[in-house]
Amino acid sequence: MAQHTRGAVGPVAGERDDAERLAARRRATRRTRLAAFGFVLPVVLYSVLFFLYPIVRTGELSLQHYTFMSYFTGQADFVGLDNYVTIFGHPLFPRVVLNTAVFTVVSLVFQFAIGLALAVFFNRTFPLSALFRSLILVPWLLPVIVSATTWRWMFYKDYGIVNALLGTHIGWLSDPSWSLWAVIIANIWLGIPFNLVLLYGGLQAIPEGLYEAAALDGAGPWRRFRSISWPLLRPVTQVTLLLGLVYTIKAFDVIWVITKGGPVDSSQTLATWSYKLSFQGGTEQSLSLGATVATLLFLVALVLGLFYIRTQRKEMDA
Repeated sequence: MAQHTRGAVGPVAGERDDAERLAARRRATRRTRLAAFGFVLPVVLYSVLFFLYPIVRTGELSLQHYTFMSYFTGQADFVGLDNYVTIFGHPLFPRVVLNTAVFTVVSLVFQFAIGLALAVFFNRTFPLSALFRSLILVPWLLPVIVSATTWRWMFYKDYGIVNALLGTHIGWLSDPSWSLWAVIIANIWLGIPFNLVLLYGGLQAIPEGLYEAAALDGAGPWRRFRSISWPLLRPVTQVTLLLGLVYTIKAFDVIWVITKGGPVDSSQTLATWSYKLSFQGGTEQSLSLGATVATLLFLVALVLGLFYIRTQRKEMDA
């Protein structure tokens, strides 16, 4: 009888040990999840406070008749899509959209083309390549306001270095035909290092053995670039162009410092027009109109981002 009792204790003790191990595993899993949540929480709070809330608030202002008095009263009438109708019917809207499109497309094309050319050039090993590559990064390291102010001085009609080098007398800052091109040139210069860094990193990730095998088969430099570098750079190219598009379409500081969107709105873009409407509009609904333009700008960037994500998913599924 005693022997039977002792034998029965074994399974009970084993079940108790299994239960304790399961409980310990659950506690460890719970602690891991709490630790992960603790790391993620600051990022979530930062994103909500400084990204999500401003976006939602701007969209809310675009649907209201919000004035400076609303700051004190806290009251703003809901007007629905009236502000959007006003913006779309504004006589300056088509010109601002055209300026934004020209500024964005021309900047992107030249930033990417020059950045890619420099990335291919620096992908080779030669003396002082690291030094020259570091010097090209200087525009990226300087504050945009400093760079834009320098370009403004360079574009002065009478004593600017640009006219002195070209032997011209162009009013880059005063002539409506040239002001947009002035900010485009400055923005191209600012964006080249960004493209260079991303594309150079993509080229460095391509195995050298592919180039060696192609060279043994008789492929020249252009053939190797077209058949190896360019196809394998496609993911990096897409990211570079998307980020460059988002950064360029919302560019404000470089335009505002150099031309302030003038003269006579010849270099006005959606970003600068939003600021001008909000703080220099001179009408009761100027804040709401500025928020409306900012919301339109956000929607454009959002659509482009979603398009990129959809394209990436299609490529992964294929």
